[in-house]
Amino acid sequence: MEPRPLTPPERRGAALRAHRLRSFASGRPRGSLAARFHDALTPRAGEVELAWYRERLPRDAGTTLAAMCGSGWLLLPLLREGFAVHGVDTSEAVLERCAERCRIGGFRPQLFRQDVAALNLPFRYAAAFVPAGSFQLLPRPAARDALASLRAHLVEPSILLLDLFVPEAVAHPPGAPVVEVDHVALEDASLFVRRSETLIDANRRQILTTSRYEQRVAGRIVAREDEAQALTWYVEEEIAAMLRDEGYRDVRIETAAWPSPPGRHFAVCARG
Repeated sequence: MEPRPLTPPERRGAALRAHRLRSFASGRPRGSLAARFHDALTPRAGEVELAWYRERLPRDAGTTLAAMCGSGWLLLPLLREGFAVHGVDTSEAVLERCAERCRIGGFRPQLFRQDVAALNLPFRYAAAFVPAGSFQLLPRPAARDALASLRAHLVEPSILLLDLFVPEAVAHPPGAPVVEVDHVALEDASLFVRRSETLIDANRRQILTTSRYEQRVAGRIVAREDEAQALTWYVEEEIAAMLRDEGYRDVRIETAAWPSPPGRHFAVCARG
């Protein structure tokens, strides 16, 4: 039996889910259950995404900063490619996961627990990047602060890369929250379950999501964690203007770094 095509509401819900899960793979504060769930769901960056960064990051000019690095799903592949990379994130849980994964891979990069909107690191960087829409997890005022903080940490060639998107569903927002349940089975036979409710606020250009993570062993809930996230979207002209306002130059809109579901995806390259 052939699968039926998705209805427009179902297609919009699927696109929201893909955007949300992709962005939550890196960046903002999360607990240990959420970190383990997203590690199992997206353990590493794909080859197309890795190639995009490989072409744009300066390999020999100095160290790169992976801002909102999460558990290292892009940081670790770049280390394996021979790049010198440091990571920064606000979440202790995901930084512990990142350090563990890097140690297993034979690396011990510098990792910092700081807010990207108020960086005060002891190093300067030839480049910095915020991947997979993670920049959009910052509230608007904090996003401007983050651009200023990142620029203050850049030295020549002072490259900044942002990967962003405008969800398809914003054109016709669902009239009610989109409720979804995702399951991920781990090698230790435990099951991670995530139930989420997502609502689009078109006026504020935000996707609001509340999630509950559960770890289940033999059908019994052994751990539970709740999380709320707000994802803000920007159009190309808006984010380019923000970068110029914060002193960036040579601002360019480019193709997105990762193969994407429906919606408008783009990247921004600039120099500090």
